[in-house]
Amino acid sequence: AAPGPCSYTTLRDEAVKLFNSLQQLELEWDPVPLMQGILQTCLDLPPLVDEIYCQLVKQTTEPPAPGGQGDLHYWQLLTCMSCTFLPSLPILRFLRFHLDRTESRFPASEMAKYACFIREALGKTKGRECVPSLEEILVLMRRQEMICTVHCPGAPACSVAISSHTTAEEVRGHVARELVSRLGLSQSPNLFALYEQSQRREQPVGSATLLADILTRFE
Repeated sequence: AAPGPCSYTTLRDEAVKLFNSLQQLELEWDPVPLMQGILQTCLDLPPLVDEIYCQLVKQTTEPPAPGGQGDLHYWQLLTCMSCTFLPSLPILRFLRFHLDRTESRFPASEMAKYACFIREALGKTKGRECVPSLEEILVLMRRQEMICTVHCPGAPACSVAISSHTTAEEVRGHVARELVSRLGLSQSPNLFALYEQSQRREQPVGSATLLADILTRFE
């Protein structure tokens, strides 16, 4: 295989490194940075996405301590993967079978709750420009949503709950309804746009842009 970007070596070598990272993940007291590193490698080297999915299914099948900390770390990374990448169709079928089997064997367990969350995420994931931010990984580990603050001229900021799949168009519509209500603009012909602003630039956000990707760029 040819060398990858960002000083990566061959795909084979990177696959071995990822396998070693997965082994380390089981023992990490703070797994978030390691999870983000694994996700970033998969984003940079897409052929490794199926490999990591297969490894995570293997690690969460017949674990030594079902529901233990190490087992849940694997389920949490699998959750982050499902919100970031879609596997190939054969691996997707294999993964869904694994999720069904887990829910059947361990009903009402944490593993079953992650399996249910992952199945729903796979139905929404379209692919990401950026890997999840550290904040997003933390909320995904708890199967929760993030709170996004949108600053509005002439009005208090709006707090919007978003998931890994929430688009700018969905947030823009929510904020527009809030502003119309707060400022009495029901008869106004004005349109609303969502902007991404940093110290270096300000630019409009495309309707299909995922808000989670913007939050990662801010991070």
